[in-house]
Amino acid sequence: MSEPKKESASQAKSTGIVSIAILCSRVLGLVRDQLLNGLFGAHFTGIFTAAFRTPNMLRDLFAEGALSTAFVTTFTKKIKNEGDEAAWVLGRKMLALSICFMSMVAMAGIAVAPWLVKLLNPGWKNPESIALCTELVRIMYPFITLVSVTALVMGMLNSKRVFFIPAVASAFFNLGCIVGGVVVAWMMDPGFRAGQITEKGLTGFAIGTLIGGVMQLAIQIPSLKKIGFKFGLDFGWKDKGVSEVLHLMWPSLIAAGGTQIGVFLNSIFASCTPGAESASAWLANAQRLQQLPLGLFGVAVATVTLPMLSRLATEGMTPAFRGALAKGLRLVLFLTLPSAVGLSLLAYEIVSILFEHGKFTAADVAATAGPLQAYAFGLVFYAAIKVLQPSFYTIGKRFIPMIASLGVIVMTASLNALTVFVLHWDHTALAWATALGLVVNFATLYLFMRKFAGGLETRSLTQVLMKLMAGVALMAGVCLAAKFTLLAGWAKMAFIMQAGSLGATVTVAAVAYFFVTQKLRVEEAGEFIGIISKRLKR
Repeated sequence: MSEPKKESASQAKSTGIVSIAILCSRVLGLVRDQLLNGLFGAHFTGIFTAAFRTPNMLRDLFAEGALSTAFVTTFTKKIKNEGDEAAWVLGRKMLALSICFMSMVAMAGIAVAPWLVKLLNPGWKNPESIALCTELVRIMYPFITLVSVTALVMGMLNSKRVFFIPAVASAFFNLGCIVGGVVVAWMMDPGFRAGQITEKGLTGFAIGTLIGGVMQLAIQIPSLKKIGFKFGLDFGWKDKGVSEVLHLMWPSLIAAGGTQIGVFLNSIFASCTPGAESASAWLANAQRLQQLPLGLFGVAVATVTLPMLSRLATEGMTPAFRGALAKGLRLVLFLTLPSAVGLSLLAYEIVSILFEHGKFTAADVAATAGPLQAYAFGLVFYAAIKVLQPSFYTIGKRFIPMIASLGVIVMTASLNALTVFVLHWDHTALAWATALGLVVNFATLYLFMRKFAGGLETRSLTQVLMKLMAGVALMAGVCLAAKFTLLAGWAKMAFIMQAGSLGATVTVAAVAYFFVTQKLRVEEAGEFIGIISKRLKR
């Protein structure tokens, strides 16, 4: 087998492994959100979501964004050019720097929490909501120190081609949130023990996020020791490697944060919509469902592709580099396009079956389904950005994503201000503004990378897209037919009937998509099905 084909096969295989690991994490994350919404309702879940907003945004920026991207790029080059020991030294220096700096950020966040809550939720009028949110913020802010260390550990493992453990570590975060949250809430809130659950139990779930953060880090430490890393803190920060990471990181922070800052702004504007506190929960629930396929496919492809691109970039803009990047984009397109269509067409039914329990009502379902359709539209572009954006740092063009991201932030904020304060639309308009921002961001990055790389196999990408559209068309037909037959009268069905009908619809739609794409000889379809078949046989 030729070298490019070996890299391509390895890329697809590793993506499959990481996808399975991330699936566990995303499912547990969904369970955590179901638990919060069912136990406390949209109003109090919205307050919890607002409290976790800043630490969670920093988690996305660091664990899957700026720090990870900059560090993996530099760390991988260190391994290739100077050997493992030089890379380990860089790792210890970055660990010390991250712990010191992020601890100061956490302490500052705790100190200014009352003002921070009012600043980020200007539409809230209830003093009790503000007081509860402030208490939760102070508990959860130390999480950002944990996540910065975790990001570095994940980066070192990924650079050494260890993908499964870092990916599945997120599942331990969510497991810690769920189990730790329930146990601590049961211990702290007498009402929780008596079955009369009140907002006091939210404190237990806030502590649960810290328990989850510790578990996410701890599960990766044995793997890091196994590959040769010796733990220790090195405060010699006047180092070329550290400077390079920071040099790459600050524009990467802005670029990777484009979407996250957009979501962050959405939640601020959401506090000024009629939904107020509840709007934060509705948007977060819709985004959680978008994150399932995004994390499962987009992040998985990006996780595997980045170290490969970093190695290939040391040899210049070669056909192998272009091929690896194009392969990543085709994989993302193949995997996320049907997910986006399914989420959009079956939005109401999916939200209902997953969230309409306990204190989460039918009105909350309708309020979540609208944003989900918007986020589903942006899903393909979001996943493609996850692959495209880091590639700019591997070739030294770090300012392009930053500038594109800044432009998108301005555009999204302007649309949000128009829809909320002038047109007085509800929270759904905020989700559509985010989706449009993803389209613009992707188009900008793709055109620039195509220019720098001397092409991105656009003809091949277009051909694959046309074949995929045929599969998506049949899949959409299945979903629409089910809406008027199998899923008709949804509200009157028992839960078992709802689950069976929706499950059957999704299964038939997925089979239809994979059948058509295989018949049309889409390479990625054969690779993906082959990976799943091998896993099932083991």
